[in-house]
Amino acid sequence: MKELFLELFSAKTEIDVLEIINNNPSVFKNNNWKHLGGIESNYGIIENQQSSPVAALIEKVTNSIDATLMKKCYEAGINPESKEAPKSMDEAVALFYPKNNWDIQSNRRKQAEEIQIIADGPTDDTAVIIYDNGEGQPPEMFEETFLSLMKGNKNKIPFVQGKYNMGGSGAIVFCGKNGYQLIASKRYNKIGDFGFTLVRQHPLTKEDKLTIKNTWYEYLVIDNKIPSFNIESLDLKLHNKTFTSGTIIKLYSYQFGKRYGFAQELNQHLTEYLFEPALPVLTKDTKERYPNNKVLETDLFGLKRRLEKEEKDYLQKTFVEEYTDDLFSGTKLIVTGYVFKSKVKDYSIAESKKIIRDRYFKNNMSVLFSMNGQVHGHYTTEFITRSLQFNLLKNHLLIHVDCTHLDYDFRKELFMASRDRLKGGQETKSLRDFIAKQLKKKGSVLYELNQERRNSISFESGSTNELLKTFTKDIGMAPDLMRLLSQTFKLDFKTETSKNNNDKQKGSKKNTQEVSFSPQRFPSFFNLKGKGNKSAVSLPLNGERQIQFATDVEDNYFHRTDDPGELEIALVSYSNNQAEDGDQKGSTTEISEVFNIHKSSPRNGTIRIDFNTEGKENLTVGDEIELKVSLNGSGPSFDEILLVRIAEPLQKKEKAPKKEEDFENPGLPEYKLVYENKIEGFASWDEVSGLLSNEMDAKMVMYPLANGDQLEKIFINMDSNVLTRFKAKSKNINEEQKKAKETKYISTVYFHTLFLYTITKNRKFEILKEDENGTTENRDISEYLQDIFDSYYTEFIINFGDKDLIESLGD
Repeated sequence: MKELFLELFSAKTEIDVLEIINNNPSVFKNNNWKHLGGIESNYGIIENQQSSPVAALIEKVTNSIDATLMKKCYEAGINPESKEAPKSMDEAVALFYPKNNWDIQSNRRKQAEEIQIIADGPTDDTAVIIYDNGEGQPPEMFEETFLSLMKGNKNKIPFVQGKYNMGGSGAIVFCGKNGYQLIASKRYNKIGDFGFTLVRQHPLTKEDKLTIKNTWYEYLVIDNKIPSFNIESLDLKLHNKTFTSGTIIKLYSYQFGKRYGFAQELNQHLTEYLFEPALPVLTKDTKERYPNNKVLETDLFGLKRRLEKEEKDYLQKTFVEEYTDDLFSGTKLIVTGYVFKSKVKDYSIAESKKIIRDRYFKNNMSVLFSMNGQVHGHYTTEFITRSLQFNLLKNHLLIHVDCTHLDYDFRKELFMASRDRLKGGQETKSLRDFIAKQLKKKGSVLYELNQERRNSISFESGSTNELLKTFTKDIGMAPDLMRLLSQTFKLDFKTETSKNNNDKQKGSKKNTQEVSFSPQRFPSFFNLKGKGNKSAVSLPLNGERQIQFATDVEDNYFHRTDDPGELEIALVSYSNNQAEDGDQKGSTTEISEVFNIHKSSPRNGTIRIDFNTEGKENLTVGDEIELKVSLNGSGPSFDEILLVRIAEPLQKKEKAPKKEEDFENPGLPEYKLVYENKIEGFASWDEVSGLLSNEMDAKMVMYPLANGDQLEKIFINMDSNVLTRFKAKSKNINEEQKKAKETKYISTVYFHTLFLYTITKNRKFEILKEDENGTTENRDISEYLQDIFDSYYTEFIINFGDKDLIESLGD
C-alpha cells in the first residue's frame, strides 16, 4: 500500500494519475469505488458549490485551520462540544495560543509551517498540495469526515468555521477533467494507521453516455476498506517538516486559468479571501518550477494585516463604524473602510492604480462580507458608484463588512452554503441599503473624502452658457435636442454664473486653519464634548442624536491588530415615565432594546456615537436612560456617565409636491480644459489624473466626471493626439483658423459627450465589458464614453464638414 500511495503522491498531473490507474487494473477496478458521501446522485451537490478555483481552495485552507484548532482542543483535554470549549475562533486562539507573538516574522513563519499550501507539477498544469498538522483522521473515520456530504459533523462546535460538512468537495470540480484528489491522514495521537484514498469523477463509457444523465464522484477502497499502512514518518517534501500526523491532500491539474507562482500570485489571491484568518499559513513554490525565483516561501496572515503593515505607503485613510440596529435584531455589524492614495511612492498615477489593483483587488472584490475572517461574499466597484455614488473613490476604496456577530437568523439569509457569494434575498438587499445609507450620509468619513477629492482641483470652467447659445443658434433641430437635454439637466442661463461664484465661495472656506492634533498610541483622557460639566442630553422620540467625546488616541485605535481598544456602552438604569410613580425602573436590560447605535472610530481626537430610537415602541416621552460609556484597551480605561432623556418627537416637515421627474435636475455640467503641462487658469494632466479611472495622456480625448448618476464636469484634453492631427491638417494655418479648430473640437466633444451621456442614462442601458481574464463586469458610463472617444469616433465627428469652415475663415 505504501508503494501505491507514494506513486500517486509523486504524480505531477492528472495524466500521470490516469497512467497509474491504467497500469493497475486490479487495484482500480470498478468494484473498488464507492459513491462520495454515500449518495449516488452527488454530481449536483458537488458541482453547485464555489464558483472559482481560488474560493474552492479557501475551503480546504479553512478545514485545515479548523483541524489545527481541534487538535489543540483535544490536547488541552477539552471536549470540543462541551461547555468548557471556546465559544468562538477568537476565544480558541486566545486560549490555545496565549503568547503567540505572530507580529514577529520568525514566530509567524514557524506557526505558518503547521499549515502549508505547496505547488507541484509543471507551471502550466499545476498540482496543489495542502498539508496541516491538525487532528487528522484514522482510516475508519474517512467516510464520516473527508468523504461525507451534508452530515453536519461540526454543527455543535462553535469555534470552527466549517458547518456544512462538504469536506471541501467544491475543489474537486477544478481538478482537471477527471476530478482527481488524493486524501491522506493520520490521527494526531499517532494511534492507528496512515490512511489514503483517491477521489475522482466516474468515467462514463460510450454506452453510459447514451443512458445516464449525469456522472458522479467516487472514492477508492480496497477490500471494501480505506487503504492504509503503518508509518512513523514520511518525507513528503514539506517545508522544514516530515509528515508524522495530520492531513495531506493533493489536487491534480488544478484549473487556475494561467501560470501561478504560489509565493506571490496565489498568496495574494488567498490573502483577499482570508481577510483575517485565525492562524497564519505558508505558501510554497519549488525551484523546479521557478528556478530563477528568489522568493519561494511566503507566510500568509490575511489582508487586514497586510493593509496595516503597508498603511503608510498605500492608504490615505482608514476608519471603522460599528452598528447595532433592529434590522439585525440589535446585534453587532462592524464596517471597516480603507481609502487608498491616488499616487503611491514615486509611481505615476497609472502605475499606482495598477499596483493597488494587483496588490489588493486581484479578485475584483471592493466590498468584502466575512465570517470569522473568511470572505463569504462580495460586491464589485458597482456598489461604490451605484449605491454610494462616490465615483471618485471607485478605484481607491475597499470596504470590509464583518458579519461574525450578526443575529444567526438574519445572517443565514445572507450567504449561500458555498460561502463564496451572497444570496439575492430581502435580507441581503436590506443590509446593502443600510450600509450604503450609513456610509454616504452627510458628515461621514467617505462623504468628506469624496467632497475633498471633488474640490481638489480649482481652475476656471468654460462657459457652457455661451457654448449652448452658439449651439442653439447654429443647429436647426435645437428645440428637439434642447428638450432631450432638459429631461436630464436644468438649463438656466441666468444662474450659472452665480452658481460658479457660490462654488468658489464654498471652496474658500476650506482655507481656514485646522487645529493641530497630536495622536497618542493610548488615550490619556476621554471627555464628553460640548456640555461643560453637564452629562444629560435629550433625544427626540423616533429621532436621532449624535454625542461626541474628546480624546487624544490615534485614529486606528479600534481596528489595529496589536493592542486595539474598544468603546463599550452599557445600560446602567432605565426609568420609564409611564410607570405608576413616574420614575419606576424599567425591566429593560439590553441597550439594544432602547437604542439603535452607531459607533465611529476616532477621527482627529473625536469619537462619535449616534443614537436613534426609530422603531423602539417601548420608549415614551419623559423616559430617562442612564448609560456608561467606557473606553477600554491595553492602556488606561476611562468611563463617562451619560443621562439620555426622551423628548417630544420633532415635527415632520411638510413635503413639497413632487416634480414629474424622478431625479434632481442639476444644470449643464462644466467643461474643463486640460493641458499636458500646467498653464495658469487651466489644469494639467497630472492634476486631473488623480480623479480619473485612467491616467490622462495624449491618447485620451476627454473624461466625463460623474458623481453618482449626475454628470458634473467634462475634462477635455487640449493636447490630445486627435486635436494635434486636426490642426496639422491645415497648412499655414493662421491664429483665427487655429482658434476656430480648437473651438470646434471643444464644442463637438462637449455636446457629443453630453448627448451620449443623456441618451444612455435616460434609456437605462447597462454597459458590460469583458476583462483580460474573460470575466464580464459592469462599466459605468464615464469609462464607456471615454473609450468611445479614444477611438476613431472623435476623428470622424470633428473632421465632418471641417473644410468649408476653415476656408471661410481664411478669406
